[in-house]
Amino acid sequence: MHLILLGAPGAGKGTQGSQLADRLGVPKIATGDILRSAVREGTELGLEAKSFMDAGELVPDEVILGLVREAIADESARGGAIFDGFPRNVAQAESLETILSEAARKLDAVVLLEVDNDIIVERMSGRRTDPETGQVYHLKHNPPPAAIADRLLQRPDDREDTVRHRLDVYAAQTAPLIEHYERSGIQVHRIDGTLPIEQVQTAILGKLGR
Repeated sequence: MHLILLGAPGAGKGTQGSQLADRLGVPKIATGDILRSAVREGTELGLEAKSFMDAGELVPDEVILGLVREAIADESARGGAIFDGFPRNVAQAESLETILSEAARKLDAVVLLEVDNDIIVERMSGRRTDPETGQVYHLKHNPPPAAIADRLLQRPDDREDTVRHRLDVYAAQTAPLIEHYERSGIQVHRIDGTLPIEQVQTAILGKLGR
């Protein structure tokens, strides 16, 4: 099964994608993960990507798509793949369709995790990281021990103004993407991402008939 998992930053794509990949026995393809892996392994595309990253520039779509093509061609993806947060726009969607077609495969479904913006802001802006252990806490849902509270840090991209900007960018890119798939006859399953993690997973599997 080839499945795209869409959702705003903080909607739970990473968690749900990992669980889905385990249950379906297919890899999760998240562009950030495969990009870091390629750079770490020093592959040709990884080195090309690193040259852009070192210069502080965005990695071009053609490099990202090359990495996706390699990931799909891997033996582990023979039975399908979960695309986590990719594609991000219609141009990438069309390129992915071409890549799948070249491999004699097709997209089976799109799952959209829907979470209200204010809930996402609360989820992300409340996160704090312990720089000594790497442990991530949440001021409301998983409060840190009082003894370490003073040393915790907030990631710059978890600040409320940054989160809201990321949500605006996501909305501008994703609305046309959803319309693209619906026009193409690809089923877009809308899931309430505010439910507990296991209930979200159960809802996704139910939509997929698993």
